Amino acid sequence: MEKFKVAFVGFRHSHIDGLYSRMKDSDQYTIVAACEENAEAAAAAKERGIDITFNDFHEMMQQCEFDILAIGDYFGIRGARAISALVAGKHVIADKPLCTSLAELREIRHLAQTRNLKVGCMLDMRLNANVNAAKAVIDSGRLGEIHAISFGGQHPLSYGTRPNWYFEQGKQGGTINDIAIHGLDAIEYMTGHTITELTAARTWNAFATFAPVVFQDAAQGMFALDNKCGVMFDVSYFAPEKTGFANPFYWRFTIWGRNGVLEFNYADAGCKLYLTGAEAVEEIPAATDNSDYLQIFTQEITTGADLPFGSEHIMEVSEKCLKLQAIADKNR
Repeated sequence: MEKFKVAFVGFRHSHIDGLYSRMKDSDQYTIVAACEENAEAAAAAKERGIDITFNDFHEMMQQCEFDILAIGDYFGIRGARAISALVAGKHVIADKPLCTSLAELREIRHLAQTRNLKVGCMLDMRLNANVNAAKAVIDSGRLGEIHAISFGGQHPLSYGTRPNWYFEQGKQGGTINDIAIHGLDAIEYMTGHTITELTAARTWNAFATFAPVVFQDAAQGMFALDNKCGVMFDVSYFAPEKTGFANPFYWRFTIWGRNGVLEFNYADAGCKLYLTGAEAVEEIPAATDNSDYLQIFTQEITTGADLPFGSEHIMEVSEKCLKLQAIADKNR
């Protein structure tokens, strides 16, 4: 079995810790370096068990031999990190979002395609058991043609515990690009349809009044699929803080089909199916099948093939999300 050498850069969002742990425990990866340029973030990462070996990204690139760069830095610098790695002939895998501008994405796509390199992204909602249960119902045809979907991915603002860079100019890059990409990816996966129309998007400052220009914490949008299904979403930072109860609105999906309605949220034990003519709500158990971003990335770099929900899909769905963000930015 081929084993790939991985270098990490940036531990300024805790999502990357999950990838670090998975690669550390994997027989197919060996972590050869980890860089964090921010001293405070480096100290925090060390406390979480991360072995920080570099404090300068360019030094790591020059001094370390590796096959893959894994990126978990603040959002605004991720595109530049990815481009540097691809120019150097390295595969790239990143926490979402991959980058914060369409120009960066065009360069990432060009480099990956012309140099036969792969780009992975931690789009892990396809691992959720309820997403996969919903996919099974849709695939079965029981729900009929899908005509409308709404989803909410509201998060708590968590000011004071969320990384400070979210509220610094040029580092977060937009709330739609930050959060909605999970929903776009999951909908294409569940329905088997692709997003073809980017209808509308809006962001504004609501809760984060201490950073009215820098951080647009409210985010809503609309788009359509290739079968004309309409989708509406809200991915604002509006969720209640520090509650003693589970949040039923966290990644909540309502899917309207010709034959009824399917609904679930991320944490429920299964989905609810409301079919026309049924005498009772049908409880759909959670599913075990899934689409794992790391397994797909591993297969792509091992075989050189383009796989469903692999590099090309990641860049396509990233482009759609960035274009929705651009619509919102223009409207604002």
